[in-house]
Amino acid sequence: MARVNIGHLISETRNPKTLEMDRMTVRELLFVMNEEDAGVPAAIGRELGAIEQAIGLTVNAIRQGGRVFYVGSGTSGRIGVMDAVECAPTFGCTDEFQAVLAGGSGAFIKAAEGTEDDVEGARADMEALGLDSRDVVIGIAASGRTPYTVTAVSCAREKGCHTIGIANNKNSELGQAAEVAIEVETGPEVLTGSTRLKAASAQKMVCNMISTITMKELGKTYKNLMVDMRPTNGKLAERARRIVMEAAGCSYEAAENALAQCGQSTKTAIVMILCGCGAEAARQLLKQKQGFVAAAVQ
Repeated sequence: MARVNIGHLISETRNPKTLEMDRMTVRELLFVMNEEDAGVPAAIGRELGAIEQAIGLTVNAIRQGGRVFYVGSGTSGRIGVMDAVECAPTFGCTDEFQAVLAGGSGAFIKAAEGTEDDVEGARADMEALGLDSRDVVIGIAASGRTPYTVTAVSCAREKGCHTIGIANNKNSELGQAAEVAIEVETGPEVLTGSTRLKAASAQKMVCNMISTITMKELGKTYKNLMVDMRPTNGKLAERARRIVMEAAGCSYEAAENALAQCGQSTKTAIVMILCGCGAEAARQLLKQKQGFVAAAVQ
């Protein structure tokens, strides 16, 4: 196997706090891990400008009927899958946020580390998506050099897509391949090179920001309530009732009744109560205001 140069990557260097890790007590190691993790938000804070730029791209993409794809391998790819999957129940999405994992869905539950070098697989996976200029592809790779991810982002850019790279090393190949580089330098891991630790935590936090704020910009929230949530189980059905109660200042019974009348659409129920109208009128108000509850109830 050809030699790969990763010695210059800060995510691959040894952490001076844990040079004697095998001799440290559990309490000592817990303290150091917690201390190291506490530095992740500050590292993200230094990249807020780039994250804001990325959100501008994702919002515009979805408004134009495009899609947002997280792409990665190993832990980084799984981070993308987790964030994309949760968008459907949280925000009532269909296919706005999706994820592509090197090695396919099976690689989510069983490590398939060899797939990160599969550049031909990356090209094939991008081709299969039917990408066009409305779409955004977000590559995620702690090292910032993963061949699968860098190739996927490069292919997407060739197809006219906007591209974003999330890495944990500065001046990365991924950052150079992407239109917007979010390079959150989280430093050496407590276990050398184990980027499923701080690096992965930072990646998930950045993805949280991108998906949540994008959905807010598209009218999926009212105040800080998830008003497009799908009540697909008992807990979520109860949450929907509580959201309507909070948003409309009504009783539990009124919330339950409004939800029943409008097919369990949380935002429709809120507009019904606040505007004193029926389900169809509420739907029309929301349609006129592109789904924004605040605008509809004005």
